[in-house]
Amino acid sequence: MKRRALLQSGMLVLLLGRAQIARGATILAVRVWPAPDYTRVTIESDGALRTSQLFVGNPPRLALDIEGIDLNPALRELVAKVQADDPNIQGIRVGQFAPGVVRLVLDLKQDARPQVFSLLPVAAYQHRLVLDLYPSVATDPLAALIAERTREAPAPIASAAPLAAASARAADPLGELIAQRSSGASVPAPATTAAPRTNPPAAAAAPAPRSAATPEGSRTDRLIIIALDPGHGGEDPGAIGPNGTREKDVVLRLAHLLRERINGTTVGGNAMRAYLTRDADFFVPLHVRVQKARRVQADLFVSLHADAFYTPRPQGASVFALSQGGASSSAARWMADKENKADLIGGLNVASRDESVQRAMLDMSTTAQINDSLKLGSAMLGEIGRIGKLHKPRVEQAGFAVLKAPDIPSVLVEAAFISNPEEEAKLNDDRYLQTLADALVRGIEGYFSRNPPLARSRSL
Repeated sequence: MKRRALLQSGMLVLLLGRAQIARGATILAVRVWPAPDYTRVTIESDGALRTSQLFVGNPPRLALDIEGIDLNPALRELVAKVQADDPNIQGIRVGQFAPGVVRLVLDLKQDARPQVFSLLPVAAYQHRLVLDLYPSVATDPLAALIAERTREAPAPIASAAPLAAASARAADPLGELIAQRSSGASVPAPATTAAPRTNPPAAAAAPAPRSAATPEGSRTDRLIIIALDPGHGGEDPGAIGPNGTREKDVVLRLAHLLRERINGTTVGGNAMRAYLTRDADFFVPLHVRVQKARRVQADLFVSLHADAFYTPRPQGASVFALSQGGASSSAARWMADKENKADLIGGLNVASRDESVQRAMLDMSTTAQINDSLKLGSAMLGEIGRIGKLHKPRVEQAGFAVLKAPDIPSVLVEAAFISNPEEEAKLNDDRYLQTLADALVRGIEGYFSRNPPLARSRSL
């Protein structure tokens, strides 16, 4: 009798287990992150979701079936989360396709290359199902940058054809570059690494004036491109201050202020132009940030952060460069390890990273790039020290993945410790951010005054 009761209770447990499995996971939240590069849809649940998907090209739409769940209010919210100005999604339809199967249909504005993948729980997130919708024809960031620049030129150019004319090239130093872009020429990554410079390191001296003359023979008569990289974004909020300030929001505001100042600055008669790896709230993987800077053939790469530490005591700004060896301090090593985990939180589709990208990210550093990065960092640190406290009086080094472009001097600026309540308040003060942006631009000018930009390759 006792044995029969045990068997019956065991059978009941098995049946409950099967019912639980059949029920599937519970949807906790849904999020939509629109961006020009791609739009991401995230479905967060308390367990892994079983899905199947079908992409239809005409008209373009993605159908996704989620098995083992019933339609709930969280999924219905997806319909209202799509904004009219989303560059990729026209709308979302959701319904109970069959018992225990919910179907999502994403109507798209253009042909796409959808990527659907799952992420395990990490940080504040539970299981996530991610739908990344990439346009089949990716936008060319360099062409967009040039077009934006020429729209501000005194003599507008009416069509692509005159751009190829010699007269247009003579009148506009960007003419040749624009003509090649309009003819469909690709923008290959530079084939060689930058040659080591022999100029003395930039010091905390008076900055070069906004229209400072460049020594004879150093002028390149071209657009100088500064890649600004606001850290984190989208699913990855970055560090969060005691009063709830998110790092991703602060550094994006700082990047916009920097862009305004850079776009109004010339160095030796050459106009500067800022390019943002993200200009809104969306996630960009670390290796893609590097790829974006290389694709526009940036002269400098500046990654912007406002990190946190274990305690609220640390304060002051820091500047970091890459290290081929060990970190310059235990704090620098800790900071690099923390920043390099951004892909885990932001949500990287590991399967989309081919072997060549993975190999390139392992060791893309060069001695020349690091030397130039230290000069740039010193120039910036000197200017930051004029307006506020420094965490360390020298440029620190560590293995930051985002600084591994072999041909672009690259630095990471920690504007302040967002974990310090006083510094969190400063980061929310527009006047302080404007002052910091001015200091960073002066640092860039000071760097170029001692290290004139190299002539642009004609293969651009």
